[in-house]
This record gives sequence, structure tokens and C-alpha cells, in this order.
Amino acid sequence: MKSIQNTAFYFLAFLLFIQCKENSKKEKTIATSENEIQYAKGLEIYKHQGFTILKITNPWPEAKENFTYILQEKNGLIPDSLKQFPLIQIPIKSIVVTSTTHIPALELLGVENTLVGFPDTNYISSEKTRKRIDVGKVREVGINENLNTEVLIEMNPDLIVSFGLNNSNPTLDNLQKSGLKVMLNGDWTEQSPLGKAEWIKFFGALYGLDSKANTIFSNIVKEYNSTLALAQKVTQKPTVLCGAMYQDQWYVPQGESWAALFLKDAQSQYLWADTKGNGSLSVPFEAVLEKTQNADFWIAPGDFSSLKQMSESNPHYNQFASFKNKKVYSYAINKGAKGGIVYFEWSPTRPDWVLKDLIKILHPELLPNHKLYFFQKLE
Repeated sequence: MKSIQNTAFYFLAFLLFIQCKENSKKEKTIATSENEIQYAKGLEIYKHQGFTILKITNPWPEAKENFTYILQEKNGLIPDSLKQFPLIQIPIKSIVVTSTTHIPALELLGVENTLVGFPDTNYISSEKTRKRIDVGKVREVGINENLNTEVLIEMNPDLIVSFGLNNSNPTLDNLQKSGLKVMLNGDWTEQSPLGKAEWIKFFGALYGLDSKANTIFSNIVKEYNSTLALAQKVTQKPTVLCGAMYQDQWYVPQGESWAALFLKDAQSQYLWADTKGNGSLSVPFEAVLEKTQNADFWIAPGDFSSLKQMSESNPHYNQFASFKNKKVYSYAINKGAKGGIVYFEWSPTRPDWVLKDLIKILHPELLPNHKLYFFQKLE
């Protein structure tokens, strides 16, 4: 009888042991976590104890593939099911970025000193980062389509943040085969103003500065929405023309594009607002003239910096009422020391500044004390 009791005891102990092992295995499964992204369509961030799952779901327009990266904190344990994905140790200490739109995020987060390389630094406008370039702390690393592999291997940065135009990028493949860490960034595919700006959380995650990135973005959202609410009080919506001629065609933003959404939020009548698509639309000059000859304002006429320059480029511009009335506003005047346009660099991260500029232009009575940051009136 005692033998049977002993056997039963050991059997129960064995079952308990197995159950504990199974529970231990269950504890290593990935806990449910909510996506921390609200506005961006191509970015997902899931926080877990010791690591973060970061997904790029729209790396280029109409992409049929996405990319998952695992950001591992010090001593963080990564579940076996995630070890198939690229692993990046955070916080990173050195970085190479490949778009000027990445520079503002680094500066706002206070980590611009980690930038060690950039392709064609002349495009960078920010004074803070230009100072680091001028003293040789940021190296040239080729061009986006053909990054200098030898220089990058020598530099050995913690991370290279690039972007893809399609699913073929031999340079990035070679860099990864050489042991370098590469991440794709798809901020440029976003169309909503706040969607683009939310990509600061991408960089916040890389530096373990999620809380700071969230605070910065929350303030941008607050400023944007309060300005939007102010604009919605207007009763008159001025008509707006955009774009300029290029090789016998006039290119205007399509109605669902990032630029067109700003004009909508600024309470204007953008004259191609009803078109579908988020790129540019090519329109014959005659059609533009017929539709917009009497438009109240002309916003973003290419890279022109004066009315004279516009007229010399194409005398037909003189036929538009907005040109005659000197109501043409350009982003091309505000440039960095090497000619880089500040608007291209900073506007994706600070849509609140863009919206305030447009409202100051279109409805000056609403923001009497606002000083234009990106746009300037052409003389």
C-alpha cells in the first residue's frame, strides 16, 4: 500500500513538474500589446518588456511587403518566434540617415550628436547640424541610390536608416551582408500632415526616448488641432492655385495629397481638391489658365524666389490674377547655408508651422502675430 502511495506521489509530482515547465514556456510567449501609432499609416510600434517590435508596413507606394525589426534593450529577452527578424540593440549610439526629413527628429530628441554620416550634406539646412558638418563630425557617404559601402564599413555605425523606392536596392543588401544594421523608413509615403509628423516616434524608439517623442508629438498635435479649429471659424474661403510649368506641362498636387490636405485644413478652395490620388497631376497650360486665371492666391510655384524670375521663365505667368496682384507665396526663399530648402527638411515634422503659415497668408486676421516660417511672399 505504501508503495502505491509513493508511486502516486511521484506521479503527481511529475505532473506538477510538467505543468510548471509548460507554464514557463507560456510565460515566454509574446504578451498582447497595442500599437502606439495613431495617425501614421505605414508605421507600427509595439512595446514589450525588454524589447520593441517596430513594423514598416508601407515602405514605398503600393508596396506588397513589409519589414519587421526587433529593438532589444540591454538584457532584454527576445522570444524565439521573433529571432527571425533583424535585431537592433538600443539605445543606439551612432547613426547614418539618408533623408533631410530625418534631421529634425534627431534634433528635437536631442540626439543630433549621434549623426555620423549623410549622403550629400549640402542638402541639410539646419544650423545646428551644419555646425557638426563643418567641423567634420558628419561624413559624406555617397548618394542615396549608391551609398559608399567602403566608407560605411569603415565607420561601422550602429544603424543606417534608409528608404526604398521599390523592393530592389542592391546597395542596402550589400551593406547588410557586410554586417551593418540597416532599417527602412517610410515617412515619405505618408499623406496626412500628422501622419508624417508621427514618425518622430520611430526615432524615439531607436534611442529609448519613447516618452520624449510622445510628448513632442502630442504638442504638435495640440498646436495643429487648435490652429485647425481657429481656421474653421472663417466664412470665406479664398481660391488657390498651386504648382508651375515643367516641360510644357503644369504639375499640381492631387486632391488627396499631403499638400492638398494642408490647403483644405487652411480653409481654402484648392482648385484641384476634387481630384483623386496623392501624387502630382500633369495638366496642359490652357486648362490651368481657364480654371485658375482668377484664383486669389498662388501657393508654392515651384522653386522660384521672385516674380521676375517667374516671368522670365514663362511670360504666360503674367496672365494670372494672383501674379498681377502679387499674391504669390513660395517656400523656396528660406534656405540653409548650402542652398538646402528649409521647407523640405522641417515641414514633415512640423505640420503645425505649415498650417499656421497658410492661415496667416489666406486668413491673416486669424493669426495677426504669426511670423511666416516656411512661406514668403514673392516680390
